[in-house]
Amino acid sequence: MTPDSKPSLRVASWNIHKAVGTDRRRDADRVLAAIAALQADIVALQEADRRLGDRPSALPRDRIGALTGLEPLPIGRNAVSLGWHGNALLARPGIHLTGVDHLDLPGHEPRGAVIVDLDTPAPLRVVAVHLGLLRAARRRQLDAIKAALNRHPTRPTVILGDFNEHSRRVGLGRIATPFVILPTDPTFPARRPFLPLDRIVHSPDLDLVPLGHPPAPGHQPSDHLPLLAELRWR
Repeated sequence: MTPDSKPSLRVASWNIHKAVGTDRRRDADRVLAAIAALQADIVALQEADRRLGDRPSALPRDRIGALTGLEPLPIGRNAVSLGWHGNALLARPGIHLTGVDHLDLPGHEPRGAVIVDLDTPAPLRVVAVHLGLLRAARRRQLDAIKAALNRHPTRPTVILGDFNEHSRRVGLGRIATPFVILPTDPTFPARRPFLPLDRIVHSPDLDLVPLGHPPAPGHQPSDHLPLLAELRWR
C-alpha cells in the first residue's frame, strides 16, 4: 500500500443455514470451503449456531482457521456457540476485537445483533444482524440497532447480515438515513435467487463496491448466497 492509497478490506455476509445445503445435507466442510473461496478479511455469518439447547456451533471451531484462514471473533453467548443469536464473525489474523455490544432485538421470535469495534488499518465498526420474518418487527429491530449505534461514539460503520427484506424503500427506509444501502444481487433462494434478502449497509464515510461471486453449478452449501464487497475508508 502506497502512502497515498486508501486502506481496504474485503467484507462478506452469508446466512449459512446451519450448514444445511440445497440438497438438505448438513456439510460444514462444504461451507468452510465456500468461505475460503470468498477470500474475505471479515465475514459475518448468520445461522452459524443451531437453534436448540445451548445453541452449539454448526461449524467445527477447531477446523475454521485451517480451512478458511480466518478466526472466529469471541462474541459467542457461551462456550459452545460461535455467535450471538446465530450471528458470528470471522476475521483475518491480525484483526482484533476492541469492543463488543450484544443486542437482543424486539419481536416475537428471538433475534439479535452484535456491534463490534475492530483493530483494522483504520477505525471500523461492524454490525452483524439477522432480522425477523415480519416487517413490523424488522422496523422495530432497525430502530433498536440505530438507537444502539447512537449510544456509541461515531465511527465508520458497516452493517452485514440477513435483513429478510426485499424492499429498499418500504422495508429498509428506516436505515436508509444516515446509512447507504449497497446495491447487490439477489441472494435467495440460492438455486434461483430473485430476492435480495441479504444486505450490506454502510456509513457515508466508507466506500463499498460489490464484488461478484457467482455460485458453482449444482447444489449450494446454503439456501442463501453470500454477499462480498470491497471496503475502503474515505
